[in-house]
Amino acid sequence: MSLLKRTDRLPFLFDDFFTTDWLGGTTNTNKIGVNTPAVNVKETEEEFKVELAAPGLVKESFNLELDNNVLTISSQSTSEKETKDSSEYTRKEFSYSTFKRAFDLPETVNVNQIEASYENGVLFVKLPKKEEAKVQPKRLIEIL
Repeated sequence: MSLLKRTDRLPFLFDDFFTTDWLGGTTNTNKIGVNTPAVNVKETEEEFKVELAAPGLVKESFNLELDNNVLTISSQSTSEKETKDSSEYTRKEFSYSTFKRAFDLPETVNVNQIEASYENGVLFVKLPKKEEAKVQPKRLIEIL
């Protein structure tokens, strides 16, 4: 029995070479949804809705910060799986997960009324619009 996991390194070498941005940009966009949670943003007449997919987390692990109209959503979680006999174990697994996403909010968002909730592995953030930014109904203007 071998304790070392054998992997064929050749495919990883090709991935490393071809996914590296040699001009200094970012290649992180390929990994959204893998290490960085995917986000849906929807705009209605009343608000913006942000949905962030983060299954397996609890609402206490999220941190939402607002600074200079930049909304930052981050999370850090740690879990440890142990065998029953922890004094002499043959396998012990650690899991650390962290991410951070930042969003520039438009001036039309009422930052004092932002709400967030976490249900079924999805973080929902409601960003209500200011009254003056909402679509006004059509009206007739009288000529004097």
